[in-house]
Amino acid sequence: MSSGGVSSGGRTIRIASGQGFWGDQLDAPRQQIENGPVNYLMLDYLAEVTMSILRKAQVEDPSAGYAKDFVPLMADMLPTIVERGIRVVANAGGVNPEGCAEAVLEVARAAGLGGRVKVGIVTGDNLMGRLPELINAGHTLTNMETGEPLAPILDRVLSANVYLGCAGIVEALAGGADVVITGRSVDTALTYGPLIHEFGWVHNDYDQIAAGIVAGHINECGAQASGGNTLVDWEAVPHLATIGYPIIEAHPDGSFVITKHEGTGGRIDPPTVKEQLVYEMGDPKRYITPDAIADFTTICLNPDGPDRVRVSGVRGRPPPDDLKVSIAYEAGWKAVGTLVYAWPDAVTKARAADRILRERLDRLGLCFDEILTEYVGWNACHGPLAGPPPPDLPEVTVRWGVRSADRNMVERFTREIAPLVLSGPPSVTGYAGGRPRVQKVVAYWPALIPRGVVEPGVRVEVMTA
Repeated sequence: MSSGGVSSGGRTIRIASGQGFWGDQLDAPRQQIENGPVNYLMLDYLAEVTMSILRKAQVEDPSAGYAKDFVPLMADMLPTIVERGIRVVANAGGVNPEGCAEAVLEVARAAGLGGRVKVGIVTGDNLMGRLPELINAGHTLTNMETGEPLAPILDRVLSANVYLGCAGIVEALAGGADVVITGRSVDTALTYGPLIHEFGWVHNDYDQIAAGIVAGHINECGAQASGGNTLVDWEAVPHLATIGYPIIEAHPDGSFVITKHEGTGGRIDPPTVKEQLVYEMGDPKRYITPDAIADFTTICLNPDGPDRVRVSGVRGRPPPDDLKVSIAYEAGWKAVGTLVYAWPDAVTKARAADRILRERLDRLGLCFDEILTEYVGWNACHGPLAGPPPPDLPEVTVRWGVRSADRNMVERFTREIAPLVLSGPPSVTGYAGGRPRVQKVVAYWPALIPRGVVEPGVRVEVMTA
């Protein structure tokens, strides 16, 4: 399959964003490949918590561990992708890229595309099986926020994945892969990997790679860059029900335009793009990836016509020697329960219910690592900044959450909310759902590791359906 859809010709490559997270609109990828020409479709499925969810699924079923939504999506789109010469890059592999690739190859064969689809697999990010070896070798995987070493909680680790750069993606594309499936690559690499492949940028073309990183950051959250979840004049964003997802039109010098298919809803202008640029932003001068550091303060945005914003001027510099590791671990148990109190005096009743519940928990000797009360409709979003409750609120939901290392303690908490219905303040509802569910607390442990320990283990394989 060629890199078709649009003539690359050393001039313009169009990379369409089709998913911003696992659970995004299922029809967005098909709209991206059918509503106009594109060269690449990138699909971003992974977040930190997603890896632990996928690992849990794999423990229960060794064939699982990847974003299952990706496979029927590919079954639906592969005939069009093959016909139009579009290439797909996705991190849907989660903790089992091999299993994901096999499933895609199977649906390709079922669609009569045997011999016509090549699937590339990038592995090496999963460090679960290597953790004892790495710790024994002196890599403490110290928590970047607390300074604690990983060893004391090693038996509670659920997943450990290093953020890979684009090298595996570029190698798979160079090997002819039509679909590239990765595990935990950085989200931005799903966009700048294809650009490096197409334009032949080398490892020290830092300005161009930094521009690709910026393009990837705009693309990675799907419709959040095209008017979704925007604060600026959000009521005027047209036709959110048919919102168009972003497309990067990139050039060899690193400049690019962010746009969307004509006739789709949403809006692309400098304010919407700026909002996405500052999303999850730390130091704007140091947006770090495994391939380069991008300086976001050098970005120039200019309108380029309706729903088109030109991006240029991005500067970059060499990446750090370390790679980031995302580790998820079990950190006890939690439960969340709610009741709704109605007018009159809704907040007063909800506060009384909280006081009564806490007194009962104390009387029963139930102690928790944390107990939190929120009043939805008054202060759940803004906390103390919400100020005093407005008078005559028609209703308020009181929401309790507890956390403890002792599951039995949390289980006993779940039995104490329902009694408030008959032995607490009046005008209560919202209790028909039964007792709250006890859930594991999955906590996040960010760490660093020298890239030399990881990169030799990266493996790329290209298989044909």
